[in-house]
Amino acid sequence: MVAGHRQTYEYRGNQPKGTLELLDWHAGSPAVEILDPALPILDCHHHLFGARSDRLFYRMEDMRRDVASGHNIIGTVYVEAYESGWRRGGPTALRPVGEIEMIVQQTPEPQLDRCKTAAGIVGHADLTLGSAVAEVLEAEKAAGLGRLRGIRYRVAWDGGTIARVINTQPPPHLLTDPNFRQGVACVAAAGLCFETWIYHTQIHELLSLADACPEVTIVICHLATPIGIGEYRQCASATFEGWKAGILELSKRQNLRVKLGGLGMPVFGFAFDDLLLPPGARQLADAWAPYLDTCIAAFGTERCMFESNFPVDKQSCSYAELWNAYKLYSHGLSVDERANLFYRTACSTYQLKEMRAIGDNAMGC
Repeated sequence: MVAGHRQTYEYRGNQPKGTLELLDWHAGSPAVEILDPALPILDCHHHLFGARSDRLFYRMEDMRRDVASGHNIIGTVYVEAYESGWRRGGPTALRPVGEIEMIVQQTPEPQLDRCKTAAGIVGHADLTLGSAVAEVLEAEKAAGLGRLRGIRYRVAWDGGTIARVINTQPPPHLLTDPNFRQGVACVAAAGLCFETWIYHTQIHELLSLADACPEVTIVICHLATPIGIGEYRQCASATFEGWKAGILELSKRQNLRVKLGGLGMPVFGFAFDDLLLPPGARQLADAWAPYLDTCIAAFGTERCMFESNFPVDKQSCSYAELWNAYKLYSHGLSVDERANLFYRTACSTYQLKEMRAIGDNAMGC
C-alpha cells in the first residue's frame, strides 16, 4: 500500500469510481509534462463501452481525448470487454460478433488522425463450445474486415474477497476444461492468438494449457495479476514470491507473451484509487518496478509489451502519467529494448506490419 491514504483500504471492485466521479478526481491534477514525446507507442490494450448516461462509459471521443494528451500513440489494439456492442438477438454464440462490427464501424479506414485506433482487434468467443466455435470465429473474422487478430476469454477467478465483491466471475478451472481447450485449438487454427486474464493463483492451469497447446500463441493480460487485496494483503511478500516463481515458469513456454499493465486496477493492492489526487509518474514507476522487472527479466523485451488497459487503469492514474511512468521506468534500457516494449512486440504478436514500419520510421530505424 502506498503512503497518503487511509490505513484501512476496502476493495470495492476494479472500477469503484463511476466515470463522472473519476473525471472530477482527475480534474484536480496539475498539468503533465510529456516525457520523450516522439517515442512511438502502440497501445495494445484498451476498451470502449457504454453511453454517457451509464455509470461507467468510455466512448471513442473519450479515447481520442486521452490519446491526444501528448504521447506519440501511433495506433491501438481494441480488446473486448463488458459485452460492448454485442448483438441483442439471434444465436447466442454469434452475439459477440456485434462487438467487432461496432468497432469496425467506429474506426473506418482510412483514418484521418495520426493514431490508427483499433489497427488490430481482439474479440470474444465462447470457447466452451469446443470445435463448434469455429463457425463463430469465421463470422468474427468476416466482421473484422482483416483486422481481427485474437480472441480473449477472461478466466480470472478467485474464491476469497474478490468473489464477495464481484458477482460476475467466470466458472473456475476453465483452462483445464477439455471443451475449452478444443476451442483454444480452433483459435490457433483460425490464425488468431488466444488471450486471457488470470490471477496468480491460476498460473499452474495456464502452464498446463500452454503445454497442451504449444501451437497456440497465448497472450497473458495484466502480468497474470498477483492479487494484493483482502486476505492476500496479509501475505503480500509470499504472494509476490509465488507469483515471481510462476512468471519464471511461464516464460519457459515459448508460445507465451505478456502484457505489462493493468497495474492501475485496485486488485493489485496499490490503493492509488484511494488517494486524494491521482499519483504522478515517478510514484507509479517506483511502485510498479518490481513487477515490471520480474516479467522483463523472465520473458525478455521481445515477449513483453506495455498496455494502457484504459479506462480501467484510469481508476489510479491518467493516460498521460501512465505512459510517462513506463517511460521513466524504461529510461535505462537500450533503444531496441524500449522499441520492443512500446510497439514492436505488440506489432509482431498482432501481425501489424504497417504499424511496425510507422514505429521504426519514428525511431529513425
